[in-house]
Amino acid sequence: MIKTAFIASLLALVTGMVHAQPERISQRADGTPDISGIWQSLNNANWNLEAQVAEQGPVESLGAIGAVPPGQSVVAGLTIPYLQDALAQRQHNFTNRRTEDPEAKCFMPGIPRATYIPQPFQIFQTDTDIMMVYQFAGAVRTVYMDKHMEAPIDSWMGWSNGHWEGETLVVEVSGLNANWLDRSGNYYSSTAKITERFTPLSPYHLHYEATIEDPAVFEEAWTIEMPLYRRMEEGARLYEFKCPEFAEEIMYSHLSRENYFRNLGIDINGDQDE
Repeated sequence: MIKTAFIASLLALVTGMVHAQPERISQRADGTPDISGIWQSLNNANWNLEAQVAEQGPVESLGAIGAVPPGQSVVAGLTIPYLQDALAQRQHNFTNRRTEDPEAKCFMPGIPRATYIPQPFQIFQTDTDIMMVYQFAGAVRTVYMDKHMEAPIDSWMGWSNGHWEGETLVVEVSGLNANWLDRSGNYYSSTAKITERFTPLSPYHLHYEATIEDPAVFEEAWTIEMPLYRRMEEGARLYEFKCPEFAEEIMYSHLSRENYFRNLGIDINGDQDE
């Protein structure tokens, strides 16, 4: 009797799970999905868009703190289709990543890197346009939904024109400065064009795709994709991450008094080097 009751309860539970309906995605008055909120990626794409193994960090005295974590590729097809001549620049970037990465200098991360840099960002939807605000370096961009135009000038975050294709927000980004895509030195030039797609999977998940076109660097267009997760903790918000002061040493140490005199062949005590 007990066994029969247990089986019946188990069947009822399984049946309920099979027929349970997923939570509906909120809709705005105009019928488009409501994707406003705070979002964040949970992967290691900012270290390397391609797959990587764990490595020693840049400062050995920190031990495992700061070590490079392993990660799987977020690139469709697994590898980035570089032109042969462009591989030399990527290798140069990798070799000099500790001093030349724009992230280390607190530059705005650009698109698509701003999406998967390991800090949250917030989407604001209005009746006309969409704004995306990023915690890292206080970066911000407006996605123009109606008044589409070409970028007036190149900038770190580029110019974003958007439209809806069903429930997918499609954003076409141009007018970008040449920039890095991750800490491993993957990069694009100032001729790059990025097409992003934000597709809600549930009230708590977005599917993110970004297709990069840059004939100056890549053999063909290629795409990254990953889930984004809504931050759900009570009181979730963006905080200030004003990082220019953190970058002073890496950017301006050569201008210090000691280095200034050393470059002149004079030690800091004023004695002429032999």
